[in-house]
Amino acid sequence: MLVYPSSIDLSSRTLRYLAAHLTSRRQEIGTRWRRLAPERQALLALAHLRCGDTYTQLAAGFGIGIATAFRSIREAVDVLAALAPSLAEAMKTIQMKAFMILDGTLLPIDRIAADTPYYSGKHKRHGMNVQVLTDPFGRLLWASPALPGSTHDLTAARHHGITEALAEADLKCWADKAYQGAGGPVRVPFRGRRLKRWKRRHNTTHAKIRCLGERAMATLKGWRLLRKLRCSTNRITDVVKAVVVLHHAST
Repeated sequence: MLVYPSSIDLSSRTLRYLAAHLTSRRQEIGTRWRRLAPERQALLALAHLRCGDTYTQLAAGFGIGIATAFRSIREAVDVLAALAPSLAEAMKTIQMKAFMILDGTLLPIDRIAADTPYYSGKHKRHGMNVQVLTDPFGRLLWASPALPGSTHDLTAARHHGITEALAEADLKCWADKAYQGAGGPVRVPFRGRRLKRWKRRHNTTHAKIRCLGERAMATLKGWRLLRKLRCSTNRITDVVKAVVVLHHAST
């Protein structure tokens, strides 16, 4: 296999952040020796998450075995996932904002037609449903655990307790038509083709505000691993949490 030098569009601050937590993890469990130093392990994990490189590619590039690459990346993801903010913690940050934007996205996965729970009829593909909260400028604040792609956005929001948390905090929230019936502070556009003029104006204004939330989706999909996940569906939640933590660390 040919090996060549490459680059990752992340700052050295992100690398130092992850390396520091990996060092703390090793001290906590009393690790004496590893095939990779914390900085190299952090670089390995970032290459996997940001560039979507496979274990085989990374093992060849770092001069290690595939099993070592797998274990090193898994450990880094677990360390980062443990640092991810909970919904309650995110709400404390959101309370300082004028309003927030709620939206859902589908993370594609490699599943076959028989895996019905993961098939999204809306997107016509298999994937995992993730709910995202952003600030008024479209900055990513929180991402939910992943649910099968067949889950409706409103059902997912209720499952994660997002609608209840918003109601308790009395926060204004903009969302799309998929959240019709959420009630409380969740504001959605009017549905229908023949709407009155004032309703059409309302929908236009609503769309201008809500579209900023697409920046958070672009932030998530900027991590190429999330564009086509090939890992176990049980691991996707931790991967998403790890990405959110790294995004916050790099901003």
